[in-house]
Amino acid sequence: MRPRDAACLILVDRSNGSPRVLVGKRSSGHVFMPDVYVFPGGRRDPRDHALPFGADLNPLVIDKLRRSASRVMTVAGARALALAAVRELEEETGLCFRIERAQQGPDLSALRYVARAITPPGRIRRFDTRFFFCFTDDVGIEPANIKDSAELQDLQWLDMRDSSGVNMAAITRMVLEDVTNFMIGDQPLQFESRVRLYFERRGTFIRGFL
Repeated sequence: MRPRDAACLILVDRSNGSPRVLVGKRSSGHVFMPDVYVFPGGRRDPRDHALPFGADLNPLVIDKLRRSASRVMTVAGARALALAAVRELEEETGLCFRIERAQQGPDLSALRYVARAITPPGRIRRFDTRFFFCFTDDVGIEPANIKDSAELQDLQWLDMRDSSGVNMAAITRMVLEDVTNFMIGDQPLQFESRVRLYFERRGTFIRGFL
């Protein structure tokens, strides 16, 4: 089964000193990863290519998305992944990016590309998920405005350095650990920062870099 393209957003609030990340619990009705806490996100839909946008992704982000793709990816395809992550954030949490009035679309310029995870073969669902990262203040989001949805429940802001008490999906925890470590040496996370890669090869799980 070929993995389906998907995107997640690691949204971080740094307004109170200690950075906090947004997670929510997937419904028990989900076939894929039920009852665990994850970042907002989901599969890329065909309509994401046509969604309006304001400021575009940083050229470094577009380049990394295209170069790391399993098959040929256009600039529009790379942008559609980011738009999917932003769309899923709004649908699952009620949070919206700052809108650029001229284009009536979200500002994508603050998004960093930090990780890619490919679901191993043999699973009931397979996804090729790209993880984007941004700070709430960079995209005009008020952290207090979160609201549960049918997709994600018990939304909460977790201390990035202390999430042990939450039943988090294994891949979500690994990505969070790695991004937190990146921020220790590079708190704002530069656009050129390395991208983590998680996949399975011949039955062996690999946690490497693109």
